Amino acid sequence: MRVFPWGFWLLCVASAPARGDSGSKARSCSEVRQLYGAKGFSLSGVPQAEISGEHLRICPQGYTCCTSEMEENFANKSRSEFEAMLKEAGRSVQATLTAQHRSFDSYFQDLLNKSEKALYDAFPSMYGELYTQNVKVFKDLYSELRRYYRSSNINLEEALNEFWTRLLERLFKLLNPQYHITDEYLDCMVKHAEQHRPFGEVPRDLKVKATRAFIAARSYAQGFLVGSDVVKKVSQVSLSHECTRAIMKLMYCPHCRGMSSVKPCNNYCLNVVKGCLANQADLSTEWKYLMDSLIGVADRIDGPYNVDTVIGTIHMRIAEAISNLQENKDSITSKVFQGCGNPKISTKGSSSEDKKRRGKVTLEAKSSAQALEMLVLDAKGNLTALKTYWITLPSSLCSKKVMSSSASDDKCWNGMTKGSYLPEVMGDGLANQINNPEVEVDITKPDMTIRQQIMQLKIMTNRLGNANIGNDVDFQDTSDDMSGSGSGDSCPDDVCGKRLSKSPSTRQPETHAIPKQSGHGVNGASSRSLPSASLLLLLSVAVTAALHLRR
Repeated sequence: MRVFPWGFWLLCVASAPARGDSGSKARSCSEVRQLYGAKGFSLSGVPQAEISGEHLRICPQGYTCCTSEMEENFANKSRSEFEAMLKEAGRSVQATLTAQHRSFDSYFQDLLNKSEKALYDAFPSMYGELYTQNVKVFKDLYSELRRYYRSSNINLEEALNEFWTRLLERLFKLLNPQYHITDEYLDCMVKHAEQHRPFGEVPRDLKVKATRAFIAARSYAQGFLVGSDVVKKVSQVSLSHECTRAIMKLMYCPHCRGMSSVKPCNNYCLNVVKGCLANQADLSTEWKYLMDSLIGVADRIDGPYNVDTVIGTIHMRIAEAISNLQENKDSITSKVFQGCGNPKISTKGSSSEDKKRRGKVTLEAKSSAQALEMLVLDAKGNLTALKTYWITLPSSLCSKKVMSSSASDDKCWNGMTKGSYLPEVMGDGLANQINNPEVEVDITKPDMTIRQQIMQLKIMTNRLGNANIGNDVDFQDTSDDMSGSGSGDSCPDDVCGKRLSKSPSTRQPETHAIPKQSGHGVNGASSRSLPSASLLLLLSVAVTAALHLRR
C-alpha cells in the first residue's frame, strides 16, 4: 500500500462539509444548468437543486448537481476540450516552424533564380555560340541544383562533376572547329582533364563551397519541416482513460460540487497535466537537440558556408571558368594532343562568331547578405524560444487554458473541495509519474507514436550535425513534404547516363562524423561517429516491436 506524506490532508477533506461552502440547505443548480446547456447538452433531467451523489464515479460523492449522464457527458467534453487545447498549442509551434521554413526557402530559391537569370541575360553577349549552343548544359545544372535542394536522391558532387565534363566536351569542340573530334577522343580528353585543369581552380573551389552551402541549406530547410511534422503527429495522440478521468475531475467536478467560480489549484492542475503529457515531455531532450542543431547550421549558412556569397555567384564562377579555358586554349589543346594524339582535320573553318565574342564582361552579383542576416537572427530567436516547449507545456496550459488559481491560493479546487493543495508537483517525463497522486500512469508502457517521433528527431539532428561539418547525408527516408521531384528517376539520360563514369572524383554521401554531442550542440568536429539515418530507423523498428511485446 502506498502511503503519501500528505495523508493528513485526506483526513481534512473527509471531515470537510459535504456541501462545500454551503450550509444544510440544498443549493440551487442554476449555474451548472447554464454551463451544461452552453456546452450543447439537453437540460432534461438536470437537477434544479443538489442531490445525493452516491452515483458519481469520477467526482467526489457528496451532494452534487450532476447526474451519472451529466458526469459522463462532462468527461467526454473535457477530453475533447483538452485535446483541442493541445492541438491549438501545437498549431502555434507548427506555424512558427513552417513560417521559418517558408521564409528561408523563398530566400534560397530566389537566390538561385537570380543567379540563373543573370547567366541567361549576360552569357549570350559574352560568349556567343559558346553559350547558345550549350544552353541545355547550363539549364541542366540549375535543374540538378534545385532537385538536390528539394532532397531528391542525387549526388551533388557527381552532378557538378558531370556539368564540368559536359561543358568541357562542348567547349573544346567549339574552340577547335578545325578538327573532327569524336566521342572516343573526348573520353580520352576528359581522363586527362584533372591534370590539365582547363577551367583553372574554379571547379574544385566551387564544388567545395557549393556542396557545403547546399548541404547546409537543404538540411536546414528540412529540419523545420521535420520539427513541424513531429508536433503535428504528437498533438494528435489520444488521451488515456485515466487521463480523461483526471481532466474531468480537474475541469468539471467543481461545477458538479456547486463551486463553478472556484478555479483549480495550480499545482493540482500541473500534476494532472504532467501525468497526461508524461510521454510528450520525453520529447524534450531530443527536441532541444534539434533546435540547437538548427541554430548551429543557421550560423554556418550565414558564416563559413554563406549561401548568399556562394549560391548568388554561381554564374560568375562559371564565367570565370570559361574565361580560363579561353585564355589557356592553346596550352590546353597542346597538352590534350600530346596525351590523346592529333585529331583529324575537319572541313569546317574556324568560327568568326566566336572570335568576335571573346571580350571580357564584368558580372556583378547583387548581395542579399542583410536579408540573410535578418532571416538567421529571426530564426535563432524563434528556435531558442521553442527549446523548452514540451516541458513548459503543462504550466502554459494550466495558466492560459485551464485558468488555474495561483500556487499559494488556499481557496482553490484541489480535486475534492475548496482549499489548499498539499501534494508536491511531479517532475517531467514518464519515469517521474510513478507516484503521481492525480493520474495513474503505467511507466512501463511508453506511447509508440511519441517514441517514433523521438527517433525522427534523432535522425534529423544527425543529418544537421553532418551538414554542420560539410558532410552529405542520404535523404531517401525524408517526409513527403520535401520529396520534391522524387528519387531521381527523371534524370535525363544525357545527364546521368554513360558519361557519368567520366567524373574524375565522385563519392557517395557520407552519414558519419557528426560533431560530438555532449550537450548535443553542433560546434566542432567529433572523433566519435554517430549512427546513420538508416541504422536509426532500424533501431526505431526494433524498439517498436519490443514495446508491443511488453504490452
